[in-house]
Amino acid sequence: MFRKILIANRGEIAVRVIRACRDLGVSPIAIFSEADAGSLHVRLADEAYCIGPAASSESYLKIQSIIDVAKQGGAEAIHPGYGFLAENAAFARAVSAAGLTFIGPTADAMEVMGSKTSARRAAIAAGAPVVPGTTEALKSLDDARATATKFGYPIMLKASAGGGGKGMRQVANESDLRSAFEAAQSEAASAFGNSEVYLEKVVEKPRHIEIQIFADQHGNYVHLGERECSIQRRHQKVIEECPSPINDAGLRARMGEAAIKIAKTVNYVGAGTVEFLFSDTTRDFYFLEMNTRLQVEHPVTELVTGLDLVCEQIRVAAGARLSFAQDDVQLRGHAIECRVYAEDPENNFLPSPGRIDFLRVPAGPGIRDDGGVTEGDEVSIYYDPMISKLAAWGRTREEAIDRLRRALDEYAVGGIKTTLPFFREVIRDGEFIEGRLDTGFIARFNERRAGRGHPARHEREARTEQDIAIIAAALAFKRAQNKSHGIEVRQTDSKWRMTGRASSMDNFARDCSGRF
Repeated sequence: MFRKILIANRGEIAVRVIRACRDLGVSPIAIFSEADAGSLHVRLADEAYCIGPAASSESYLKIQSIIDVAKQGGAEAIHPGYGFLAENAAFARAVSAAGLTFIGPTADAMEVMGSKTSARRAAIAAGAPVVPGTTEALKSLDDARATATKFGYPIMLKASAGGGGKGMRQVANESDLRSAFEAAQSEAASAFGNSEVYLEKVVEKPRHIEIQIFADQHGNYVHLGERECSIQRRHQKVIEECPSPINDAGLRARMGEAAIKIAKTVNYVGAGTVEFLFSDTTRDFYFLEMNTRLQVEHPVTELVTGLDLVCEQIRVAAGARLSFAQDDVQLRGHAIECRVYAEDPENNFLPSPGRIDFLRVPAGPGIRDDGGVTEGDEVSIYYDPMISKLAAWGRTREEAIDRLRRALDEYAVGGIKTTLPFFREVIRDGEFIEGRLDTGFIARFNERRAGRGHPARHEREARTEQDIAIIAAALAFKRAQNKSHGIEVRQTDSKWRMTGRASSMDNFARDCSGRF
């Protein structure tokens, strides 16, 4: 086992890896940008090194600087987390060349699966079903036009080198093709440094279902069941479940077998995820892509299988065999995760950076919150605005929903807008409760809200008022303690009331003005 591991990331995933290191008796080393000097992952690590200015291009993406710090700190391995350099083959090669262990797949496997077109070719070679489309990048607009005509509209243009919804455009007809093609190329070049795009036929109302796989250096491969990831905004997941509400053991076995075959074609090692589109209508599934890293949503799989995927990653990278076989994998109960972002759901989920003035994190039976911030932290404009991942486990999906509903109602964040109000509505939505999910869920959900005049508005406003009361009471109590303003906070008939000197209340009101 390694003695020291450097975590080449930030936020909640860095915190998660640090905790896994602690469980294994490994000393964690953190890196941070100037903007992250006071971050939670920095405070939790044994050692922490500033890697550069706030911009990720000058800090978290500086390959040689990260390797230099790893050597300086005496690390033997580097865990990339997800995002940043996690799927960068050049980084994996540089880590190995420096005599360190990269906790992840080989650079060769990463290269094949990192390109969406070469990944499609690998899936075809493995005998897995793929979405009809091209296996090479489109050469020109004329090529795109001819290919779209061949497959028939609607089609989807996708960046060959990326994911996460970037460089992706759905095209309904030929008149929209030029603008979509140029926009997809431009966005792909900006996000991934590669403007190549390819084409797929649109699968109507698909579910997005992924299979978690694991492999060691001794040729052992297993899958850990599926996750339902259909609820997405801007083609990025916001709610995930394990298992899928369809909960079909036969389908799970077939998808798991296909995922392992795909992984074997590139001699994959470590944790990976094979993503599929599934048609509720035909019951067919199609390979979409492979993520050669740990996924954001791995907690739901951990809750249902009882396995620690991060610890397993580290053990496998150190040369150990998998600690479990396929027959050992049992799915017990149901888990649902919400990605809590500093975003404004009422304004197209635009980021809402700022200072977290108040933070109350839920707890209790079946609740897990993987967070990367504490009260008083700043949600930066420079990075992904995720605050935490809130997950609930129950013996059944119904119990998981009930627990998640309770946890969302307990969760309170002051000073910034978050996706919490959105999740509180979704978790009470009829289609969600019935498990009728696909990638168009949020669009339909918003249409239902608009069409019925937001019947949840009263509940949402009441919830907001309660949050404000709780946050205001907490801030008032802190001020009373720290500045002796004489403010007293009381709860009478389920309502919060504040008493104190008029000047104190006036000052408090001015401080709170505009925060909520």
